[in-house]
Amino acid sequence: MSAAILHAQQNTIAQSIAPDMEAVNTVIRERLHSEVSLVNQIAEYIISAGGKRIRPVLVLLVANAYGYKGTAHHELAAVVEFIHTATLLHDDVVDESSMRRGRQTANALFGNAASVLVGDFLYSRSFQMMVGLNNMRVMQILSDATNVIAEGEVLQLLNMHDPDVTQESYLKVIRSKTAKLFEAAAELGALISGASDDEISAAGEYGRSLGTAFQLIDDVLDYAGDASEIGKNVGDDLREGKPTLPLIYLMENGTPEQRELVRNCIEQGDEQHFDVILAAVTSSGALDFTRREAEIAAKRAADAIAGLPDSVYKQSLMQLCTFAVDRNH
Repeated sequence: MSAAILHAQQNTIAQSIAPDMEAVNTVIRERLHSEVSLVNQIAEYIISAGGKRIRPVLVLLVANAYGYKGTAHHELAAVVEFIHTATLLHDDVVDESSMRRGRQTANALFGNAASVLVGDFLYSRSFQMMVGLNNMRVMQILSDATNVIAEGEVLQLLNMHDPDVTQESYLKVIRSKTAKLFEAAAELGALISGASDDEISAAGEYGRSLGTAFQLIDDVLDYAGDASEIGKNVGDDLREGKPTLPLIYLMENGTPEQRELVRNCIEQGDEQHFDVILAAVTSSGALDFTRREAEIAAKRAADAIAGLPDSVYKQSLMQLCTFAVDRNH
């Protein structure tokens, strides 16, 4: 799909919830405030970096698709963004990343200790906010999600530098680490709208599958993307010894020489052979395979919400499925 069409889709999605996003940004600014200046400085730095804000967008779109008329979705969207931002702060420390969203990571700029502690602040602030909503089901969804995400982070840590990770165990990491917050965001939008349990479950399936598609395309872009477009260093996954789906496919389907090279690169976190690995994942069909898996996940997401009544919000949710797999950043 052309860049122009993708950009138009993004604009359509953004326009459908523009007033809501403005309200969410106001909540974010108000709730970020701390008496400790360094907390303000780092939280502001990472939140203002932007990003696609897909998770809060999901809360808003699903709530609107079910006809929600209150304002709690603004608070929930901000909570979801805070949880996501906390995971980024901690992730970048664990991964020793230096670049995200086209600028220095907070840990590169302010140090690891400050980044971890401000991540903790954002987690605890998000829990203060969800308690304020006084809805036990909301708290259950979000507390379960944060726990599963933490487990996913530890699972990924265990998988680092392990060339024998299977597709199944890698997809479990994706479901925990990435897809779970997408799932929670969509469920929350349905829940506060008074949707039925089946509808909440369908929204969760949409979010989970959409999140899976997003992560798989991120895996592709780490080998086939442009650093200026994806906002981080290409080849970071290889440098960190992360066995993502393209490498796992190559390990299972490549030549003996390719498998040996991949094994060594994952074990050593060796990015010196990035060009050779890139040629191998391209020629072996590993990137095509990963993209197809993302397309399957995106179709599963679209099917999950097929029963929603037609609206501009449903159209935007469907467009997100297309955007997830066709994007270049």
